[in-house]
Amino acid sequence: MSRTVYVNGDYLPEQEAKISVFDRGFLMADGVYEVTSVLGGRLIDFAGHCARLARSLGELEIRNPHSNDEWLAIHRELVARNGVEDGLVYLQVTRGNPGDRDFAFPPTDTPPTVVLFTQSKPGMAEAPAAKAGWKVISVPDIRWGRRDIKTVQLLYPSMAKMAAKAAGADDAWLVEDGCVTEGSSNNAYIVKGGRIITRALSNDILHGITRAAVLRLAAEAQMEVEERNFTIAEAQGADEAFITSASAFVMPVVEVDGAPVGSGQVGPVATRLREIYIDEMRKKAV
Repeated sequence: MSRTVYVNGDYLPEQEAKISVFDRGFLMADGVYEVTSVLGGRLIDFAGHCARLARSLGELEIRNPHSNDEWLAIHRELVARNGVEDGLVYLQVTRGNPGDRDFAFPPTDTPPTVVLFTQSKPGMAEAPAAKAGWKVISVPDIRWGRRDIKTVQLLYPSMAKMAAKAAGADDAWLVEDGCVTEGSSNNAYIVKGGRIITRALSNDILHGITRAAVLRLAAEAQMEVEERNFTIAEAQGADEAFITSASAFVMPVVEVDGAPVGSGQVGPVATRLREIYIDEMRKKAV
C-alpha cells in the first residue's frame, strides 16, 4: 500500500511526491530534520522535537514555516492517514529552491521546503535487541563542528554505521581527542558503580530529546548522573553501557570494540531506564 506523504502543504501518494533538483537540501545538505516516535498512534515527546527543530532552524537562519500547533496537526494527520500505530514520523525542512545552484543563500523570502513521511515499525517498544543488547565499534569522529544542529548532513554517520555492519556490530561510537562524542545517530552512556556517565552538552554532540527525558527520569529515580567525557577504555571497563535515541529509546550496549561491557549481558540500569522511559512517554504522548 502506498504511503501518504506531506510536501509543501499537500498530502500526496508517495509516488507523486517531488521536490526541485535545485532544492538546497539536495544540492547543499542545507536543511534540518527531526524524527518523532509514535506509540499506540500517538506522538512521543513532541514538544521537545518542536523546540529542537526551532533551534536548528534558527542556528541556520532558516525560517520556521509552521507554528507548533500546525506541526502537530500535520503530524497527526499523517499518522492517521497512514494508520501508524507504532513507528516514526520523519520531518525535513530545507532552505528551499532558489531556482539555480549558488553557494550564497537565496533571498530570505524563498519558501522553505517541507517534507514529512511516516515509517511503520510494529512492536518498537518490545524490540528484541533491547534484551540482547547492541555491539558497537569505535571510529574517528571527523564530522563538522556544529553537531548540535540536527542537519541532514548524514554521510559520515551512514559510513560509520556501514563500518559497524561490516564488523558484525550494531552501531559505531565516534571518538574525538580520545573520548567518545556520541553514537552514529544516538547519545552514548556508560554506568560505573551505579553512576550514569554521559558527555555534557556542547556543540560537539546532538542535544538529544530522548537524552533529556532519560536524564530527568534517572534523577527522579534517584540515580546519580555525571556529565563528562569518557574513553573507549572506560566503556570497556564499565558495568553497563547504553545509548538513547528517538527510535531506539534506551538500548543497552553489551560489547565495545570486541570487549564485553560488564558481564556482557544487558544490565539492570539500562533495563530499568528503558522501562521508565517507555512508560512515561506512553502516558504523555499526544
